[in-house]
Amino acid sequence: MLIHEKLIPGFHQQIVHEFAASQQYLGIAAYFDRDSLPQLAAFFYRQSEEERGHGLKFVRYMIDAGGPVALGAIPAARGQFASAEEAVALSLAAEEEVTRQIGRLMEQAVQAEDHISQEFLRWFVMEQLEEVRTMEELLTVIRRAGPDGLLMVEDHMARRPTPHAGEGD
Repeated sequence: MLIHEKLIPGFHQQIVHEFAASQQYLGIAAYFDRDSLPQLAAFFYRQSEEERGHGLKFVRYMIDAGGPVALGAIPAARGQFASAEEAVALSLAAEEEVTRQIGRLMEQAVQAEDHISQEFLRWFVMEQLEEVRTMEELLTVIRRAGPDGLLMVEDHMARRPTPHAGEGD
């Protein structure tokens, strides 16, 4: 087995976190879709797929490293929000929490001298920089637009370049 045994519970928990994030982004996407905000909905549908991909990366890593795979229960996602700002603020808080989770996994990998897991986690460390920055930017735009300016946010999102295939995967 190429993964240190002390890392296995944390990796199993991270799989759950990633799939839970995917579900939560799906709930946020549906919230925006119901409010006829297709750009925001599409953004969060993409985020949902990206988080699912992250969960699958952890699953694949566990298999490749010869570790066991355990899939825990995914908590229910929220689908109702008082405002777009609340939905995006939840997203930012979640990305900040995932950043802390990945940091803790990296610390454990360093302590265990598990260089293969460290290399695997480095990608996630840098990915979290992008994820947090993106949600901070979106929250700033939504706050500037105010609750009556969501169509301006839609315009902003329409002009924002979408990631190329392979980016963020």
